[in-house]
Order: sequence, then C-alpha cells, then structure tokens
Amino acid sequence: MEEGAGRSVTQLEEEGDIAADYIEELLDITDLDGDIDIDARDGRAYLSVNSSQDSNLRLLSKPETVNALQELTRIAVQAKTGVFSRLILDVGGSRQAREAELSQLVDRAVDRIEGGAESAALPPMSSYERKLVHDLVAAKGLASASEGEGSDRHTVISRA
Repeated sequence: MEEGAGRSVTQLEEEGDIAADYIEELLDITDLDGDIDIDARDGRAYLSVNSSQDSNLRLLSKPETVNALQELTRIAVQAKTGVFSRLILDVGGSRQAREAELSQLVDRAVDRIEGGAESAALPPMSSYERKLVHDLVAAKGLASASEGEGSDRHTVISRA
C-alpha cells in the first residue's frame, strides 16, 4: 500500500483543514483573494483555490507554481500530522488545464502508435499526472507503464 493511502475521510478532512489554513495564510501574506474548497476522495484530500471576481490569483496558477505550492502545503500538513500527505492542490482551474494538456499528449502518442510506432514515451511527470495518463490510455484500449526513477519517471504507451 502506498504511504498515506487508506486514510479515513476524517483524517483526509483534517489534512484539508490544515492545508486550507496554510494556503489562506499564504493568500493573506501575498494579498491575493481566493475561496478555498476542500474535498476528500480516492484516498486524497483535494484543495481548490478559486476566485469569483477578476483576481490576480492567476499569478499562482502556473503548473510549476501549483506543484511547488502543493509540495510546500504537503510539508505543512506533514509537520502537523506526522504523516505523509498525498494532498492535491488546484489553483484557479490549473488542474483541469493540465488534464486537457495531458489528454492532448496522450492523443498525439496514440496517433504515433496507430501510425506504426511500437511505443510512445511521454515526458516525466508527477505520480498524480501519470495516474491520469494511465486512465486516459486505458480508456483508449491501449497499455501504459511507468518507467524510470525519481524525477525521470515517465509513462510509456503501447498496444494492449
């Protein structure tokens, strides 16, 4: 079982509350406006930061920034709970935008395979993104596997 998996909804909600406090403090310090929503599903706490008005929250919604904030938030949660957090952070719809990008990457890889390639390797990405890719690939009736170690870990797509 992956570390942090199998947590109760109550434990995940606690992670979400700690993460929300951390992000709220960050928003206050940076003078950014945002509403925070917390959800617990699939063994993870999900935190979404959105703004209903024209906000400068978009300054934090770049994928690299969101990933860095997510890691900092996970560390803050771990410092309070003593347990590794698999929390997922979304800022201003950044996750949906990234899912669309991943879907396009998968479509291009599938095109290469349908064009005769034996397999197609995608660039390195986080475990969460690789999971999304595996789901997209399975829905298309192809096979995928993660290869490599650490920051070089990536997904390879092939015929089933």
